[in-house]
Amino acid sequence: MHNLLLILLFIGVAVALMVVLGERFASTPDPRRMRRLRRWLIPLVGLMLLLSLLDHYI
Repeated sequence: MHNLLLILLFIGVAVALMVVLGERFASTPDPRRMRRLRRWLIPLVGLMLLLSLLDHYI
């Protein structure tokens, strides 16, 4: 039980550190770059869902 609490503490600290550093050093997203990413992201998520559905039934 002690090991589990220690692991959860480390994960919490790591997430808090990522949030703080992300807010401090993150740049504002470029709208053109976000459109390019969205063009690829939605079909890839759909493909991932189809493949996971296929994996579930096979």
